[in-house]
Amino acid sequence: MSLSGESLGNRRRRGEELEKALLDAAWAELQERGYDALTFEAVAARAETSRAVLYRRWSTKAELVRAAIVEGMKVGRPTIPDTGSLREDTIEMLRRMNGSRARFAMLLTIQLGPYFAETGTSFVDLRRDLIADAATSDVVIMERAIARGEVDPARITPRIRSLPFDLLRAEFVMTFQSVADDVLVEIVDTIFLPLVLGESAPF
Repeated sequence: MSLSGESLGNRRRRGEELEKALLDAAWAELQERGYDALTFEAVAARAETSRAVLYRRWSTKAELVRAAIVEGMKVGRPTIPDTGSLREDTIEMLRRMNGSRARFAMLLTIQLGPYFAETGTSFVDLRRDLIADAATSDVVIMERAIARGEVDPARITPRIRSLPFDLLRAEFVMTFQSVADDVLVEIVDTIFLPLVLGESAPF
C-alpha cells in the first residue's frame, strides 16, 4: 500500500474509481458490522487505502454511511415495468422490489437504528437522498395509467398512489424477509385497485 493510500497494486486509483471503491468498502462494512461497529480504519483497510483518504471526502462516519447507502442502492435497482396495465405494472414492480429490496429493508431496520438516532434523521430523509430528482416508480406507473385512461386522476392522492409499495415495505420491516407472491397480488387486487378504480375495479 502506498503512503497516499490511493493505489492498488501498481495502479493508482483516482476520482470516481477511488470514491466508488471507498463507498463499496463502507457499504460492505455496514452490512457486516452495523453502524455502531463501523470504523474509518476498517473501511480504509477493506478498500486498501488510508484513513486520510476517507477523511478528505467525509469528515464524519454518518456522512460516509449516508454516501455509502446511496451508492449501494444503485446496484440492482429494479427497472419500472411497462406492461400496458396498471394492475400488471404494480404487481410486477412489487415483485421486483421484493426480490431486490428485502435485504435493504432488513439493513435499515437492524443495522441503521444508531445512525438514525445519532443524526436525528429517519428513513424518509434517507429515501430523499436515494431518490434525488428521479421520478419514483409509483409516480411513473400511475402517470402511465392516467395517460391510458385507466384511472381518473381525481381519485388519486399521493398516499393512495404509494400505498402498495408502502405496504410491501411494512411487510419487510415486520417479517425481515421477502413476501409471498400471493400477498403481493392481494395487496393490489383487494386493497389498491378498489381504492383507485372504485366500483369499476374488476377484482
